[in-house]
Amino acid sequence: MQSVHVQDESTYTELSVAQSETSQLRRQLKSRHLMMISLGGTIGTGLFLASGGAIHSAGPGGAIVSYIVIGIMVYFLMQSLAEMGAYMPVAGSFSTYASKFVDPSLGFALGWNYWYNWAITIAAELSAVTMIMKFWFPHSSSLLWSGLFLVIMFLLNYLSVKGFGEAEYWFSLIKVVTVIIFIIAGVLMILGIMGGHTIGFKNFSIGDAPFHGGFMAMLGIFMAAGFSFQGTELLGVAAGETDDPQKSIPRAVKSVFWRILLFYVLAILVIGLLIPYTNHNLANSDVTVSPFTIVFQKAGIAFAASVMNAVILTAVLSAGNSGMYASTRMLWDLAREGKAPKFLGKLNKRGVPVNALIVTTLVGTLAFLASLFGDGTVYNWLLNASGMSGFIAWLGIAVCHYRFRRAFKAQGKNLNELPFKAKLFPFGPIFAFAVCAFVVLGQNYSAFTGDHIDWYGALVSYIGLPLFFITWFAYKFIKKTKIIPLEQCDLSTKP
Repeated sequence: MQSVHVQDESTYTELSVAQSETSQLRRQLKSRHLMMISLGGTIGTGLFLASGGAIHSAGPGGAIVSYIVIGIMVYFLMQSLAEMGAYMPVAGSFSTYASKFVDPSLGFALGWNYWYNWAITIAAELSAVTMIMKFWFPHSSSLLWSGLFLVIMFLLNYLSVKGFGEAEYWFSLIKVVTVIIFIIAGVLMILGIMGGHTIGFKNFSIGDAPFHGGFMAMLGIFMAAGFSFQGTELLGVAAGETDDPQKSIPRAVKSVFWRILLFYVLAILVIGLLIPYTNHNLANSDVTVSPFTIVFQKAGIAFAASVMNAVILTAVLSAGNSGMYASTRMLWDLAREGKAPKFLGKLNKRGVPVNALIVTTLVGTLAFLASLFGDGTVYNWLLNASGMSGFIAWLGIAVCHYRFRRAFKAQGKNLNELPFKAKLFPFGPIFAFAVCAFVVLGQNYSAFTGDHIDWYGALVSYIGLPLFFITWFAYKFIKKTKIIPLEQCDLSTKP
């Protein structure tokens, strides 16, 4: 009797393990995690370092207008993503939506495009980590720091989705607190409460400020602003592991967007008022002369450069951590849908897609190693190929939402069934698509405006587009897929 009991218990254990390996992702992310994942995806080196270059190129007014326009576009994209994500929360996000509402070949291309984008981002963040650490340890080994931080990012993702969420929450909190302190200190300095004398708006009247360089300068910043806001779509990928997505996703979208826009606009306004756009340090990406460091030094904060370097280190870790999470979940979902090797679709007992995580980590590591050999040409091409991936993902979100809402109507469904309704449909996705397409096509407009076309510059800038179309149409040709009629779009909420 004893042996039968043991055998049954063993069989039960084996069945439990088997079930856990093939089960769905764990819904362990809370609303606060989701909010900080979205915030953390956008507040990073784009704000801490690149914002100075934007002001230097287009003046404070030009930089603010560019960021506001891109911010409005992102607002509509997040509305679109929230409507679909609250109704159908899946880790594949817009890749899955494209397969269900547009064409499986588009879903395939969007999924692999997004996975590649974030896998290469991991390599970029590892490169950034080595430069940041050499601020304090100038003669240390690059491989030492990149290896250490790769292990940290891997473990944060390997332990559980809750571990990833907690790490991202605290990483993002550090960045948010830094920006808030920066804005408060900056306002006090502008008003003369801190620093001894009132600065006011005098830096807005220098030269041709606040709009320096005219429309073409603003256009250049317009492109850069788009990159700064990339990462907001992580909210859609995280929907598949969010506790109560019908409530958490709309709540996160409503609060996160305004905070992001306020952080960027207020931070740029403070920088523009305190530092004249003619200051050449603004164009320098060195942390010792970043606009945040300069303002903190003026405010009398000791070791300002070291403090900002530590904050930028958290920003880089956050970006790498988020990148590893997003690419792993996208690869897992592609495998689950039969669009990637089957072994990548396995989950461990903690609900983590370990095989997809290992493959993503290895690809990111190989790309990073490519940056260390020769003159880094291979790595630069890899980075350039991923440069447009975020914008392509955004275009995909706009198309998916437009088709989703039309299919919803064509199938006679009531809009009240939606847990969250995006504002100003169909204007929202159409506007977002148009602005995003403009940004994509204008990536390197200067390559075509000179006496001779700069073919090499154009190829470097636009290489991501042909790669995306090749992936899309190759799958379409091999699988003979077609655009799904609106009446046949799969609106089932089952994963």
